[in-house]
Amino acid sequence: MEGDLAHIGAGLAAIGSGAAAIGVGNVAGNFLSGALRNPSAAGGQTATLFIGIAFAEALGIFSFLVALLLMFAV
Repeated sequence: MEGDLAHIGAGLAAIGSGAAAIGVGNVAGNFLSGALRNPSAAGGQTATLFIGIAFAEALGIFSFLVALLLMFAV
């Protein structure tokens, strides 16, 4: 019974991976929207784009690690 609850918790923690994908889509979409409105400023915002994508992906990786911990360590 207790192991089943850990698997349910791991599944709930894995929702963060989907949320990370949505976050990366928002970051990239907003960058493209701004780049199409002002193409001359797009070059200066590329570093900000990669930092935003990295933060969003880091949250997805953390939620994946929490899911693994719940499945195998608890």
